[in-house]
Amino acid sequence: MARAVSRYLSVADRLLPERIGDFYVVGSVALGAWREGRSDIDFVAVVDGDLGERDMRRLALLHKVGNVPAAWQAMVRARPNIPGTLNGVFVATGDLGKPVTQIRPLASHSGPRFRRGQGFDTNPVVWKVLLEKGVTVRGPAPDELGLDPEPGRLREWNLRQLHGYWATWADNALSGKPRRKPLLPAHRVAIAAVLSPPRLHHTIVTGEVISKEAAAEYALDTFEARWHPLIRLALARRLGVPASVDASVSDPRRLPRLVGEFIRDVIASADRQ
Repeated sequence: MARAVSRYLSVADRLLPERIGDFYVVGSVALGAWREGRSDIDFVAVVDGDLGERDMRRLALLHKVGNVPAAWQAMVRARPNIPGTLNGVFVATGDLGKPVTQIRPLASHSGPRFRRGQGFDTNPVVWKVLLEKGVTVRGPAPDELGLDPEPGRLREWNLRQLHGYWATWADNALSGKPRRKPLLPAHRVAIAAVLSPPRLHHTIVTGEVISKEAAAEYALDTFEARWHPLIRLALARRLGVPASVDASVSDPRRLPRLVGEFIRDVIASADRQ
């Protein structure tokens, strides 16, 4: 992980000399659940000064050039999801002290996309992880940055994610139009989605943020036994270990719909908390 980050920042410093100041790793690394060859690397980068048009073009190039090794390894190993990719958000130094929902990112990288003036990761969940567990690569410790994760909005934000993105995801799956990704069959996309809603549920109930792996254990303790084969299958896929596949989850054609039903159940449970 450290080598990939160092390589990425080396490219960043060549493309945008002295512009990327503080740099922090969040996500699975900060939560102690990063797995080489399977996990992405999520970051928050702090930019000194405004970014002009030329800077923006170079920032877009950074995502491509800085992630070439990860893309090459994914191609060699025939892994379409490109593990090891650095994805993150770029924010201005002067915005760090604002409440997180008031921060407008300068730009963000996510998967194949480069977005100007927007970024999902400026939200109460990521800022809480950054403040409490963020890994400092450059700059002062996160607790010296004056961050405001807006803890009073944490529950509301997670509920909104469940009722927005994840409710739509479930509706699509149940209508026979599950979400797809290039080169990935619908059932693999569905299995990858199983552990995210329980993570949100856990934060709504406890106020704490956990990894997807920890969310699997939480889901096994929290939700009905009928969902356990699905949760165990999702955890095995997440860990990259062989799974003992129960008959209830053995048909790939049924899996997207089953995941949609599970997500609806998670949302209904969250509403009761």
